[in-house]
Parts: sequence; C-alpha cells; structure tokens
Amino acid sequence: MTAERLDQPRALRRSLRPHYDPEVFGRMSERIARFIGTARFLVYMTVFVMVWVSWNVFAPPHLKFDPYPFIFLTLMLSLQASYAAPLILLAQNRQDDRDRIQYEHDREAAARNQAEIEYLTREIAGLRMAINEVATRDYLRVELGRLLDEIKEPRR
Repeated sequence: MTAERLDQPRALRRSLRPHYDPEVFGRMSERIARFIGTARFLVYMTVFVMVWVSWNVFAPPHLKFDPYPFIFLTLMLSLQASYAAPLILLAQNRQDDRDRIQYEHDREAAARNQAEIEYLTREIAGLRMAINEVATRDYLRVELGRLLDEIKEPRR
C-alpha cells in the first residue's frame, strides 16, 4: 500500500452517487417550465383529464381502472404539481441570475458612457475656450473691413 502524497491531487474514485450536469438540468427545467406556462399545456392537460374521467365513467366496468373518486388521477396530478413547482422555481432562479448579470453589464456600460460623456464635455469646453482665443472668420472680416475703410479714407 502506497501512502498518499500531499503535493498531488487525489485519484478519482468511483462514486455510487449519480452525477448530473447542473447546466443541462437547468436548461431542461427552463424548457419544461416554459412549456407548462403555455395554453397548449393547459389544453393537453384538460383533454387528458377529460379522457381519463370519461373513460372511467362510461367504459364497461371491467375496463375501468380508476373508479369515481379518481384517486389515481388525483395522485398523478399531485405528482405532476410536486415536480412542476420546483422546476418553475429553478427556472426563475436561473432567470434572476441572468438578469443580475445583465444588470451588472448594463451598469458598467452606463458608467463607461457617463465617463465618456464627461470626457467629451471637457474636450468641447476646451475647444470653445481655444476658439475664443482664435480669430474667427467674422472677426477677420470685420477687422479687414475696418482696415480697408481706414485705407480708403484720406489722411488728414
């Protein structure tokens, strides 16, 4: 028997516990939750229950498998509801996680945009101050016109 070394990872041991990929399970639960929330699902469930009840009410006695209080139907619907609720909650939690990440990205983008706007505002203010110190076309026109008038006027 060799002693385990502490500087190396342990060898993988086979476990009897089932392994599942949480991401695959989460995507599957979202698809199920999305389907459960549709009108199609309600129609399917309504048709299923109507066929079940009709069969067990109108079928010959030897073909009935769930007599009047429909205990087995109640059990199946309870089982379906007990699985549907956690699947819907899991899908909502995953959506909340996606929304939180999207909110953080949006907040970071807004902060970057705000910094960019502030930078551009400072640049525009700097350009305006620089333009005030530079001779504009109108200013040059007025000054040249004044000089031309001075040249045209005879000196006294």
